[in-house]
Amino acid sequence: MHDATPSHPTAAESSGVGSSGAESAASSASSRTLAGIAALLLAYAAAVAFGWPQYGRDLLVQAQAAPHAAQEPAGHDGAHSPAAGDAGGISTSPPTLTVLPFALLLAAIAILPLTAHLSHWWEHNSSKLLVAGGLALVTLGYYAFMHRHPVDLHFPTHGIVGPAAAGPSWGMAGAILANAMLAEYVPFIVLLFALYCITGGVRIEGDLEATPTVNATFLGVGALAASFIGTTGAAMLLVRPLLETNRERRIVAHTLVFFIFLVCNCGGCLLPIGDPPLFLGYLEGVDFLWTLSLWKPWLVTNGLLLAIYWLWDTFYAHPRERPGDIQQDVRTAGPLKISGLWPNALLMAGVIAAVALLDPAKAVPGTNWHPWMFLREGVLLTLVALSLALGSSEIRARNGFTYGAILEVAALFLGIFVCMQPALALLHERGASLGIHSPRAFFWATGALSSVLDNAPTYLVFFKAAQALPADGATMAGVDVGRLAAVSLGAVYLGAMTYIGNGPNFMVKAIAEQSGVKMPSFFGYCVYSFGVLLPVFILVSVLFL
Repeated sequence: MHDATPSHPTAAESSGVGSSGAESAASSASSRTLAGIAALLLAYAAAVAFGWPQYGRDLLVQAQAAPHAAQEPAGHDGAHSPAAGDAGGISTSPPTLTVLPFALLLAAIAILPLTAHLSHWWEHNSSKLLVAGGLALVTLGYYAFMHRHPVDLHFPTHGIVGPAAAGPSWGMAGAILANAMLAEYVPFIVLLFALYCITGGVRIEGDLEATPTVNATFLGVGALAASFIGTTGAAMLLVRPLLETNRERRIVAHTLVFFIFLVCNCGGCLLPIGDPPLFLGYLEGVDFLWTLSLWKPWLVTNGLLLAIYWLWDTFYAHPRERPGDIQQDVRTAGPLKISGLWPNALLMAGVIAAVALLDPAKAVPGTNWHPWMFLREGVLLTLVALSLALGSSEIRARNGFTYGAILEVAALFLGIFVCMQPALALLHERGASLGIHSPRAFFWATGALSSVLDNAPTYLVFFKAAQALPADGATMAGVDVGRLAAVSLGAVYLGAMTYIGNGPNFMVKAIAEQSGVKMPSFFGYCVYSFGVLLPVFILVSVLFL
């Protein structure tokens, strides 16, 4: 499978006038973004003045100090016992049909780009927001008007919200919205936004000769970096120089697909900051360095994928390039040069520190002080503002930096996070009855759902399920280490199976398409993942689980 990509330089690169115009546009966009961030930070400061973030933090700390039974009156699988009004022990989870909006959203993502009369309409982020937001409203409408059993509330601490005695149950719809937006979406999208914007101010410049070995080296460096600056950070830092290096080549799509496999997913399992699911495990008590014990499956998985890519590009893709394009690639080749490290390298370190230290559920190391709710997100937005204000708008313009890719992710995942709430509720309640006990079963169960649900909450569901089972050996955070390894690898690795399994997947797809690369469709990407990833994952599960 291959797609052609134009080999022309962008307008910004072809003339000084174009570059000046791009820089002006980047500066204008940065000014608007800075104004928006300033408004959000002022709103947060006002909330602090009223004591709301402190109050949410205090509720969380008090809940942690309370006896476990008082915090969570639930069965061993994490599903709450029905309220007194639920005669006969009726399940609090919604019926299976409520997963339909989520399924329709996935279908829209997969099918609309392939539909002749709708593909152009779907290209607009406003269209994606309309579909995702509309289906999210259908889900919330079900909870407000039809669901008659209590629901779990996860923000700022755990609770149960029951239906209204009469009329719409706005409280339950609000609980679902709080779970989706405040507990999950806001931290998720702010972290992605921070990594996207800060790495967008760093430019790795130069046009290396796009040989199979050079491309494989890009992928290998990215896979290693993913564990230390996050899959999103590594992807945003390296995707543009990889695209520039391959600008003279026509057959490029497979390189970007392997980039998603390695840099956006499989490379990020050595540290909790590598991928959001592992960070959730860290917050649940997994030691920060425990994930380094996964180095053997990490090495085998990424080594095999790099070898497959090198063989594919060496013996199939590169020989099919036009001789004139290869000669042009050789003539324009030059060394790499990194610019924009100041202030962005320091700010990236700040992102990692903020994510690791500013968790309201944990005291800052060396103190008894718990950060306020959303202080972490406020710090991340401040770091973005510093990057935009102090960094070079010229570098962003030369990177072709726009907000289109992150806005696409924000629009789609707004709907995904809301619409997947019924699916997660069903998993919470029925997970223990699925008969999943062995590490290999946990790997495939976690991975299968991480392919179509966001892999972070999916990880948490199966982490809790594994925590409820008796351990067969050593444990970490109350989970048998074999099952914990399986849940960790399943969530991180199989997030690569579809574009929607992990946030950076979509971002790389959007950036590549903005650069002229015709990326595979949703189903076309699945052909790659089932043909390449699945055999590798089967081997890894046999060897290590």
